[in-house]
Amino acid sequence: MNDRMQRLIDRLSQEHALSLGEYEELIAGRTPESAELLAQRAVEAREPIYGKTVFTRGLIEISNICKNDCLYCGIRRSNRNVERYRLEPDVIVACAQEGYELGFRTIVLQGGEDSFFSDEILCGIVSRIVASCPDTAVTLSMGERSRASYELLHEAGATRYLLRHETATREHYERLHPKGMSWDARMQCLYNLREIGYQVGAGFMVGAPFQTNAHLAQEMRFVEEFKPDMCGIGPFIPHHDTPFKDHPAGTLELTCYLLSMIRLIHPPVLLPATTALGTIDARGREKGMQAGANVVMPNLSPVTVRRQYELYDNKICIGDEAAQCRSCLQIRMRNIGYEVVIDRGDIRKTAHTNSVRLCHQE
Repeated sequence: MNDRMQRLIDRLSQEHALSLGEYEELIAGRTPESAELLAQRAVEAREPIYGKTVFTRGLIEISNICKNDCLYCGIRRSNRNVERYRLEPDVIVACAQEGYELGFRTIVLQGGEDSFFSDEILCGIVSRIVASCPDTAVTLSMGERSRASYELLHEAGATRYLLRHETATREHYERLHPKGMSWDARMQCLYNLREIGYQVGAGFMVGAPFQTNAHLAQEMRFVEEFKPDMCGIGPFIPHHDTPFKDHPAGTLELTCYLLSMIRLIHPPVLLPATTALGTIDARGREKGMQAGANVVMPNLSPVTVRRQYELYDNKICIGDEAAQCRSCLQIRMRNIGYEVVIDRGDIRKTAHTNSVRLCHQE
């Protein structure tokens, strides 16, 4: 590692920001040595805030029906080979209650943009979970909805919303999505959620088709300026029934490198070691944690439908019961010196957290 890379890492550790060109330089100059130093600094930034604790989110994949036709996604509307399903509200609430008994204090409802889940139905599900699972945060990951819808869901008891922006660059977004989907609309949703009062999660794919180091530098700038409460990044993994089926997958190494950078840019961020990381490497989630992550998301969905929620090929944990998922992750985290805790896992605010500039970054 040369002196220039050392200086960039030092500055990022101290100032939590670089210029756009410097972000690109740091990404393009990645070496095993710079990755090791970034990971070390990321852990040093995380530990005064979160220590060795790992927060869990119990994920319930409520529907694989989606109106959208994103070119990278296995449940895209045009894929006729998907066996579609939709969980009944009673089943969703029962999954959440099982998760509560297992120690989960954050429940994430995730699904395609399925019109069945109207405001009335989804608000009803949220309010039932809030009533039956005390001190549990309900997180939604249900795509783009109107501001009025987000407000109703917030009033019903949802306090967090995850909406991966996929890319911080408009022209790149347009290459990953069909006409009719809008980068501006996606970004506006994020700002609406923030203004309503949600803890907001954003995120992007690493190694997505057509992605360049310049695009990744824009991602770092977006994190710096928006300061999401949670940032979910994972390697792009192709699905065999999409237009990008032959595109190479993203790598564990670059994903972990960017996890470390994000931790240094925004130290309090809640940063998951994703299932996609565990899919491309048997120890991917452990390596993500050692790069600066502090969240894992075991699956609480009924085993009978997990195989059908196939966003990408070869997804792990599709045959495990909820208790198995949690137990497995507890053991894995303990083996590397971390401890899964029973906790809502809210972002821990600092002076740095509050200095958000609400401006769009193209």
